[in-house]
Amino acid sequence: MAKKKIILAYSGGLDTTCAIPWLKEHGFDEVICFSANLGSEFTPEDLIRRGKATGASKVYVKDLRKELADDYLIRGLKANAVYEDKYVLSTAYGRPLIAKYLVELARKEGIDHVGHGCSAKGNDQVRLDVAVKMLEPELKIVAPLRYWELGSRESEIEYAEKKHLPIKLSKEKIYSIDQNIWGIAIECGALEDLRNEAPEDSYMLSQKLEATPDTPEYIDITFEKGVPTALNGKNMDFSDLLETLNGIAGKHGVGRTDLVEDRIVGIKSREIYEAPGAWTLIHAHKELEAAVLDRETLAFKEVISQKYAQLVYQGLWFTRLRKSLDAFIDKTQEHVTGTIGLKLFRGNILVASRDTEYSLYKMNLATYGDEDAFVRENAEAFIDLYAMPFLEK
Repeated sequence: MAKKKIILAYSGGLDTTCAIPWLKEHGFDEVICFSANLGSEFTPEDLIRRGKATGASKVYVKDLRKELADDYLIRGLKANAVYEDKYVLSTAYGRPLIAKYLVELARKEGIDHVGHGCSAKGNDQVRLDVAVKMLEPELKIVAPLRYWELGSRESEIEYAEKKHLPIKLSKEKIYSIDQNIWGIAIECGALEDLRNEAPEDSYMLSQKLEATPDTPEYIDITFEKGVPTALNGKNMDFSDLLETLNGIAGKHGVGRTDLVEDRIVGIKSREIYEAPGAWTLIHAHKELEAAVLDRETLAFKEVISQKYAQLVYQGLWFTRLRKSLDAFIDKTQEHVTGTIGLKLFRGNILVASRDTEYSLYKMNLATYGDEDAFVRENAEAFIDLYAMPFLEK
């Protein structure tokens, strides 16, 4: 009889570590792990060692950081996609990419089951399941956390300790962490009580404000058609630029957000996020757009940005609508070329300078000095016409 196999999306965290033996206890002869290196806390070598020590027959680790950056993050940056004003969608961008390779590996191995360690009330189960179904509807999806007897992270830790599984968590520090090059998402533990300030030990990328430098730091970010291409005059690959910015902006306490958000499944949850580089890039990109896009395009793009963020958050990456929005967004980026100077200080991102050949700002029209070329006499007639639809008499 052929062995029953499953491909498990494996992060090395508590849930997927417990999932390997649990799947083998519940009908699967072989668990093959797939780990996407998106910039997580675990090294590829660590993931392979931990996966095999936990009972996986194979552990595939694929470096997808460049693909994540080029095919997902850059699109989201051009869209200025931020969910509910505070979440730059770091985890959400990674899920369709993981699903893509889960499907590819299942085809390669001739396996008809894929699994993941996503929570039964979380967003990631929706993102992965929907993406897998869209790419390969015939695959069967197994999600242990929807069925197993381990009803809490405390009980998972007890299960892991009983089976001598390699975990890094304790009941004292029980955060759930997801990290990639765009940012970090942190939940559980003390964060579940809305009355609690986020503990300092839950942050990983950014300095607390009390520890940031006493002097500000100035940086220049150069864009070409909406894509960041240089930092402080030095041309850099997007991934390298982002990594460098995470260090610079994180040092100044930039990029922390604390959000009570609306999950896909209908409940509210609290997560804290860190994304120093992402927030710095989004801020600079929006400043450049403000200089080069006309009023109507800029206003409509804000609507598109919100919709784009919603689609990414809700796991609808592989939809026609998202691809159609990309076409609109790419058109808006034709003149989003130039350099934005920023000042980083005490958690703040302040604009210091704007330099672009496509600027719609005309100093001779905006100035109140002697060079003023604005025809003041036209203002009265304009106001009369502008007010006309709103006059009752």
